[in-house]
Amino acid sequence: MSNINTRYLGLELSSPVIVGSSNFTSKVESVAEAEAAGAGAVVLKSLFEEQIVSQAHSMSVRESYPEADDYLQYYTRTNSVDAYLELVAGARKSVKIPVIASINCFSPKGWIDFALEIEKAGASALEVNIFFIPTDKQQSSKDSESVYFNIIDNLRKKLRIPISVKIGLKFSNILNFVWQMYNHGASGVVMFNRFYEPDIDINNLNIIPASVLSNPVEQRYVLRWVGMVSAQDTKMDISASTGVYTGEDAIKYLLAGATTVQVCSALYKRGFTVVSEINEALRRWMDLKEFRSLSDFRGRLNYRNVENPSLFERSQFMKHYSSYI
Repeated sequence: MSNINTRYLGLELSSPVIVGSSNFTSKVESVAEAEAAGAGAVVLKSLFEEQIVSQAHSMSVRESYPEADDYLQYYTRTNSVDAYLELVAGARKSVKIPVIASINCFSPKGWIDFALEIEKAGASALEVNIFFIPTDKQQSSKDSESVYFNIIDNLRKKLRIPISVKIGLKFSNILNFVWQMYNHGASGVVMFNRFYEPDIDINNLNIIPASVLSNPVEQRYVLRWVGMVSAQDTKMDISASTGVYTGEDAIKYLLAGATTVQVCSALYKRGFTVVSEINEALRRWMDLKEFRSLSDFRGRLNYRNVENPSLFERSQFMKHYSSYI
């Protein structure tokens, strides 16, 4: 029978399927369910710096004393952090699969000290979900990207556990950006993050949140960059995290060069059974193709290994679709 074991961030996984950060990884009991379903690892639900700051602000009163505001911020942060550390420690005691903690930062300092507490609590690795949208037209792309590098540098100085960085799709040069993250000490990259996106309610004239769940059609954006990043000499593990609903979806990402895939949106529609289904479909396909291990085909169709790498490039758009327009 085919072997779907793999290594991600230096960790041994029994499957390339990771249950991504979500409500499904916010409780120890749910983490145990993920393991029972065959997940190779879990990424705990992110602790959001933005959320804690917002909670502290909502507890303040308009004419409160500065000392009171400071206390409320300290109280809110401490309780949120303590609860998260309990989740990390509890999950590690309850399951054998790797437990990857996740923090979402929007400021350069963010959770540097907190990350050290996560490591002490027993996290197998740390996924850094950096939230930063440039709003200053005078800030260069280099200055914007330096925020990420500074966070990675500071984390690397504190931690012994491996770090992966969950990034968004919008960078001027993703290949260079991932390479730079590797040079600054990141062991892996998660492609890609799903940030809050605004929508407009034309009836009530309001800004409303768009749907946060991915769909399989979004794979085409991710496949291109997984295929191109994996073809570089950068020794970064890649976790694909968008539009993974079926075994076929996972296979595509692995062929493009992903080390693992993360399921999230599919869980909200089908529950943990999706993990078992993906694993079973992956094994069947590998047996059919006579692949004994993931390494036999991982990256087989990335930018470096296909006969015509220009198929990954945008310049092929008009040539390929000319018959449709």
